[in-house]
Amino acid sequence: MISTGQQTRAQFVSIIKDIHPYIDFVHLREPSWTDNEMIEAIDLLIEEGVPRNKLVVNTRVNVAHVMKTYGIQLTNESMDVTEVKKFYRHLRVGCSVHSVKEAIDAAGHGADYLIYGHIFETGSKPGIAPRGVKQLEEVTHNTTAPVIAIGGITPENAQLVLQSGASGIAVLSGILLARDPLKAVKKYQECLAGGIK
Repeated sequence: MISTGQQTRAQFVSIIKDIHPYIDFVHLREPSWTDNEMIEAIDLLIEEGVPRNKLVVNTRVNVAHVMKTYGIQLTNESMDVTEVKKFYRHLRVGCSVHSVKEAIDAAGHGADYLIYGHIFETGSKPGIAPRGVKQLEEVTHNTTAPVIAIGGITPENAQLVLQSGASGIAVLSGILLARDPLKAVKKYQECLAGGIK
């Protein structure tokens, strides 16, 4: 589960409080929040019972380190994964990648997992062609790091994503902006368990 950047901290925390038993990780990707606002959100999530070891912070290594979250997600504008692994050994390090070459490079430098996308058309990437499941297959077949697919993934197409070699899916608006986020997350969970074909 990745935050959408479209909700207040209170709204986000309120939803995650209810759905966290059904998701593996909560990825906080909120570029408009200050470090202190990010820390406040993490504190609120923990107060609401969300395990610290489910939390991943996007790009802000200092916040992830101080808050002892599970991990950090790096982008192509972040510090090199090798440096992060060297100085923050307690953090699991994910890297966002957009090609086979980037995936091979990130895995070769020690990334613990990769997020690759966008797979399908999505409202967050208007006018940008999706990479599709064929390219996802190329990425998953050419790297040893687990690949999490992102972008336009619905309960109906999630099985296709897993069949392409992805180790998991990352979802934003499909759950967080759903009319009933709890119902939505359960539908995804059912799909991932093989209940929807």
